[in-house]
Amino acid sequence: MSSWSLERAKNQLSEVVRRALEHEPQFVTRGGRDAVVVLATADYERLVAPVNIVDFLRNSPLARAVANGDIPEDAFDRRPETMRQIDM
Repeated sequence: MSSWSLERAKNQLSEVVRRALEHEPQFVTRGGRDAVVVLATADYERLVAPVNIVDFLRNSPLARAVANGDIPEDAFDRRPETMRQIDM
């Protein structure tokens, strides 16, 4: 990831855009501080697209950890000893 001052980014805008189109976010600073990020449209749309909750959970780090055996499959099962009796 490259960082450009605003002045340099204005002078070399075509290079900033070319790199962004190669899926390399380009950071632009103003007054020495991060100001904006230039992204390819496809990268931006991927970031803001709504995610199907089922796909999100299937691809989550937790799902990978369970699949790799790092976390036992029954780690989230309700255990009878943790349930409490409620009078109704």
